[in-house]
Amino acid sequence: MGEAAASDTGFQRRTFTVPGGTMTGLEFGPADRPIDVVFLNANGFNAMTYRSILAPLKTLRILAVDQRGHGHTNLPLKQTPRPSWNDLRDDLLALLDVIGGTTPVLAGHSMGGTASLLAAAKRPGAARGLVLLDPVVTPRAAWWAAQLPWAASAALKGFPLAKAAVRRRDRFPDRDTAFAGYHGRGAFKTWSDEMLRDYLEDGLIPTGEGDLKLACPPAWEASNYAAQGHDSWGALRRITVPTRILRAERHSTCSLTEGSPLLARKPNISLSTIAGTGHFIAMERPDLVREALTAAAAA
Repeated sequence: MGEAAASDTGFQRRTFTVPGGTMTGLEFGPADRPIDVVFLNANGFNAMTYRSILAPLKTLRILAVDQRGHGHTNLPLKQTPRPSWNDLRDDLLALLDVIGGTTPVLAGHSMGGTASLLAAAKRPGAARGLVLLDPVVTPRAAWWAAQLPWAASAALKGFPLAKAAVRRRDRFPDRDTAFAGYHGRGAFKTWSDEMLRDYLEDGLIPTGEGDLKLACPPAWEASNYAAQGHDSWGALRRITVPTRILRAERHSTCSLTEGSPLLARKPNISLSTIAGTGHFIAMERPDLVREALTAAAAA
């Protein structure tokens, strides 16, 4: 485990050596207690994006992690199409091995929620609970289609989100220019100014040529959209720990709904569709996120 960088911002930066490289994160809360929550970012974002959500939970020790290809984490990025997010699952399990001595709540937004779910299902005992914020749980038919050997390659070329990611502008002269370009638009339409600036703080890194580039390369973001062969439904069936799912009302990526027969068979899973929210539910209802994390950590 890397040493914490001194900070008066309410968090400390952490670096962890894991197989293949390093993973970075932000640690919030008292250092004299075990880690209560490990939180993973959504595709294209980073741990810093969620600072204003997590920092107010001052009694909890929370580690927000940059997933592979995001923020300051330094792990190899596979250049060919990947079949699934099982690599992200295994990154999280490797991180938990390094941290040691604790069984935290695993939490995350979108892709981060799904990686947490997959990790808890692969290794019973890795988590004492889950909090999943509009996790990506594709319809069953889409999962079956993703098992085809050419599915990821086809999705890179045909899936609208993957195609849009590849076309994304990836260099900016400075953060103010990026802020002006993103503010109030697209995915950032419902974000506060503070949260957008936090995203840009670690979402842009120096190119070495005097300007900045996206920390999450567009090709990697697209790869994540295309790699849907992991078995989220199987993971939901296997997990036994208390699991809280906050699902978006609009444009949700979670095909599990209140009426699903699976929920009747899995009393450990509770799901709520939050009125008025979109996929960026974490940004739109940080109060509910904090409530869910506090309750899970106390259970």
